[in-house]
Formats: sequence, C-alpha cells, structure tokens
Amino acid sequence: MSGLSRRTAVGMLIAAPVFGGANAMARPADADDGERLASAARSQVGVTRDYDPSYRAIPYPNGDVLRTTGVCADVLVRAARDAWKADLQQRVHEDMSRAFNAYPSRRAWGLKGPDSNIDHRRVLNLETYLARQNALLARAPAKAGGDRFTDPLPGDILTWRVWGGRPHIGVVSAGPDHPRVVHNIGGGAKEEPLWMFKLHTAVAHYRWRV
Repeated sequence: MSGLSRRTAVGMLIAAPVFGGANAMARPADADDGERLASAARSQVGVTRDYDPSYRAIPYPNGDVLRTTGVCADVLVRAARDAWKADLQQRVHEDMSRAFNAYPSRRAWGLKGPDSNIDHRRVLNLETYLARQNALLARAPAKAGGDRFTDPLPGDILTWRVWGGRPHIGVVSAGPDHPRVVHNIGGGAKEEPLWMFKLHTAVAHYRWRV
C-alpha cells in the first residue's frame, strides 16, 4: 500500500460515523443478544392485548402485572427477562437505591425514595438507567422526527415523546433496513414500521447488553 493510500485508509477510518463504526464492528455475540431481545419483544404481540397504566402492587423481584396488559415499558422489561433473564425491576430498584437523586422521580412524581412496584415501568427512569449503564448511542437533535434514528439494529431501544410530550419506549425488532419496532402505545403490543413514528419526537437511541 502506498503512503497516500495508507493515509487515505486511516482517514476513512477516523472519519467513519460513530453509528456506522459501531454497527460494522459489533461482535457476533452482541448481535445475537440483540436478536434474542427483539424476538422476545415480538413474542408479546398477540399476548399483550391491552394498555393499562394503573399503579399495581406487584411482587419483587421478577414482579409483573398480567401479561395480557401493561404499558410501553413492560415490553422492554418482559423482553429482557425472557431473552436474558435480566430483571429490570430489580436492576432499576437497586440503582435507584444507590443513586436516587440521579433519577427524575422526585422532580417528576414527588417521590422521596424508590418504589419497586412502578419505577421500572416508567420511561423516564428507564432512560436514566440505560444512560447510567453506558447504553446510550445518541440523543436525537431537538424536535427530530420520530423516525430519525441512525441504523437501528434488532434489540436496540428507542425512546420518544408522543402526544402531549408523553414519554414512550420501544424495542427494535428489525433493521437497519426497513426498521420495525415492538411497542405498546394503547392497544397492546404491536410490531410496526419505524416510519409510523415520524409525527412524534425522537429522544434517544440505546444499545443495552447485560
């Protein structure tokens, strides 16, 4: 390789976008983990048929409401348990117990301490937890359309602000070409193309592994 071509190759590597580089260099194990999370999320379609944001007292750890219902956060919580045996209820509760002030619970809901019944079922808490686990790939530009995520891969986690600024979360089930998302926005778990979110506001893109 000539000096010029060597410098060119190095320059191309340095100039590679962060997302592109991350996707291209992803280890097979990471990709397999993502596929498992995506498959576990997809398996909820047809099972979770309702949306119910009611506060419920549930067991701890591994507590859940009936799988026939739930909120958007439950899609991720259930998928992580099914795919990886990772209990976000316990993980979020333990992290909040260590660093409660890092979470928005006091500001957003007036809470004075962790609540294992509900903390893991709130998108704002999941966003904080994922960021604290170094899972954040990128924050979307202000007022970016809800389909403006770069190369989402199966198992990636996306968040939005939907009607009235309501936080929302979903799991990427297919991508990066023609990406699809499993989420529950009001009628149970559904798998839908990412472009259907374009009228909402993109917030953040995560790739979490345990």
